[in-house]
Amino acid sequence: MFWEEKKLSEMNTEEWESLCDGCGKCCLVKLQDEDTDEIYYTNVVCKLFNLTTCKCNSYQDRHRLVKDCIKISHDNVGDLDWMPDTCAYRLISQGDKLFDWHPLVSGNADSVKEANISVYNKNIISESDIEGDLEDYIEK
Repeated sequence: MFWEEKKLSEMNTEEWESLCDGCGKCCLVKLQDEDTDEIYYTNVVCKLFNLTTCKCNSYQDRHRLVKDCIKISHDNVGDLDWMPDTCAYRLISQGDKLFDWHPLVSGNADSVKEANISVYNKNIISESDIEGDLEDYIEK
């Protein structure tokens, strides 16, 4: 199990990409309070996010197509406070273990959906379809 033996910085591209459980939470639009720096999740996803597959429709070009799409790397993952507590990149960087529902552990690509961890089948809307202010979509 490479994720227990290697640091994030030692992983090859295939290993790195396989850490993503496909939850889609990092693709949710987040708002930050200017006064308190508190992060608020919305139920709005990036315009490139596919609500059916829980994947990016333009993964290879996402950073070019969406100017505020942040590239997660071993150098910055520890600084990304908005990453979900369940995120494998965050867990590995902190020296924690992956959850049993993570596809690398379960051997089942759908286990994240089955565990109800992903944004799949939630009240999610594409940012292309919102009306009004993003503040109106903050998850309660």
